Amino acid sequence: MQIHFIAIGGSAMHNLALALHHKGYTISGSDDVIFEPSKSRLDSKGLLPENFGWYAEKIHAGLDAVILGMHAKADNSELLKAQELGLTIYSYPEFLYEHSKNKTRVVIGGSHGKTTITSMILHVLNYHDRPVDYLVGAQLDGFDRMVHLTEENDFIVLEGDEYLSSPIDRRPKFHLYQPNIALLSGIAWDHINVFPTFENYVEQFQIFVDSIVKGGSITYNEEDIEVKKVVEASENAIRKLPYQTPEYSVEDGQTLLETSEGSMPIEVFGKHNLNNLAGAKWICQNMGLDEDDFYEAIATFKGASKRLEKIAESKTSVAYKDFAHSPSKVAATTKAVKEQYPNRKLIACLELHTYSSFNPEFLKEYKSALDAADIPVVFYLPESVAIKKLAAVSPEQISSAFDRNDLEIQTNADEFRKFVFDQNFDNSVLLLMSSGNYGGLDLAKLKTIIEN
Repeated sequence: MQIHFIAIGGSAMHNLALALHHKGYTISGSDDVIFEPSKSRLDSKGLLPENFGWYAEKIHAGLDAVILGMHAKADNSELLKAQELGLTIYSYPEFLYEHSKNKTRVVIGGSHGKTTITSMILHVLNYHDRPVDYLVGAQLDGFDRMVHLTEENDFIVLEGDEYLSSPIDRRPKFHLYQPNIALLSGIAWDHINVFPTFENYVEQFQIFVDSIVKGGSITYNEEDIEVKKVVEASENAIRKLPYQTPEYSVEDGQTLLETSEGSMPIEVFGKHNLNNLAGAKWICQNMGLDEDDFYEAIATFKGASKRLEKIAESKTSVAYKDFAHSPSKVAATTKAVKEQYPNRKLIACLELHTYSSFNPEFLKEYKSALDAADIPVVFYLPESVAIKKLAAVSPEQISSAFDRNDLEIQTNADEFRKFVFDQNFDNSVLLLMSSGNYGGLDLAKLKTIIEN
């Protein structure tokens, strides 16, 4: 097959392109900008566009399909040409559903935890040589790509994102998969630019649960009040399987999971990750793996890329970076690190970077999110607010939203770098949280400072 990608540089899009190239498909693509690591990964397989931009002449009647990414606009010249020619146009979730119509679809949904849970499941299955197709939103040890597609595998494991599918398909991605086996980890308002009210956001998860095929199952986190309400209110003819955070303890910086065979040391830590682990265990059991095999494999899981990733360590200090940026994720990650290192000073730095985080109403959701930190820091660039064409956000608004009188607020990249580098890291933990790049903070230099 010959397939063209409009907006090939996206995280999921470029991985799907790589997966189809690996299957032997002829792949072409376009984008107006492509960042690392997508750029190098596409280039290594000869899939990087020669020139950035949109070129209608790339679209021709010989294409079997066009896959449209969310980064493109509805008036994109390549899209208009494809529509004019009557070509088959998919969003990537549509394409994945078409590929997996005859497979057992396992879909992991939720405002938070879905990448980690999906990663845990894939790690365990890979450990036991159980091949499956998959889509996951993080790079994992032992996996070449974030998307893997075959004809022969019985299962496909999909991370179910609630963001929109494409500029011409405004449905959330996870509405398209029609899972046989599903999981719902948590509901905490996000994507305010698309779902302007909490009620509208919650409705997307109601639709997700109702989209599970009859006779299927939903494994759900019953500790989350909104999840519990959504699942228990659904009249869909499915099995409803609740899970809770398992018993665990922390001893000398080591998390121990309580199992029927006794305490078991694990690499991940924090209540939210133990909760994720419980969900992953039930999904693996639904896929035919027994509990003992799950525990054997999960003991070696070190975490998904960008999720509580250790970036430096010395005898007296340690530094982590984490993708956390929404209020619930920030609160969970900060609490997890403090619980793991209760006797160390916690310096928690959050970069506000997303559209939602600059909205005055949504900002209020961050109240208490940094309460576990000894030194709470918020960094944001006023120019980022301006680029998003939003009203200016003042440091006073930030301070009021987080409800910490001692909140350190940084609005200049150079000054933020100096603030971080000048910290006394003895007997401390540095936690950096962002979906951005911390104003270009030099992590290699930071590692040298901490480890020396």
